[in-house]
Amino acid sequence: MGRIASLVLAGSLVAAGPGLLGVPTAAHASGASAFDQECGDCHSVTPGKNKKGPSLAGVIGRKPGTAAGFANYSDAMKANGTPWSAARIDAYIRNPKAVVPGGTMKYEGSADDALRASIVSYLVSGR
Repeated sequence: MGRIASLVLAGSLVAAGPGLLGVPTAAHASGASAFDQECGDCHSVTPGKNKKGPSLAGVIGRKPGTAAGFANYSDAMKANGTPWSAARIDAYIRNPKAVVPGGTMKYEGSADDALRASIVSYLVSGR
């Protein structure tokens, strides 16, 4: 690797901070706490560990209604073909019934932008 490429890589790692290296950050801890508080009764972030709702491990890019081993999806969720993105999860946490009309999730939604951003960031990070 050339000297300039090495310097660019080193600078990128420093700028990215400890989160890139797998070191928990305050934002990560906040996201984990927000997830546990708002979502943890019904969802996990452990692959294959479904609760009342499906595991949300690897949810980004996944088609709704397809989490492995979870069989209790509503017909509305199974019929929804738009993959989960950060923006879509944010909208869903804000108002689940508006994003998936006919869905059966009991959560009413949250208007708290910071809370939703913490949860979405946590899910995007893959823990």
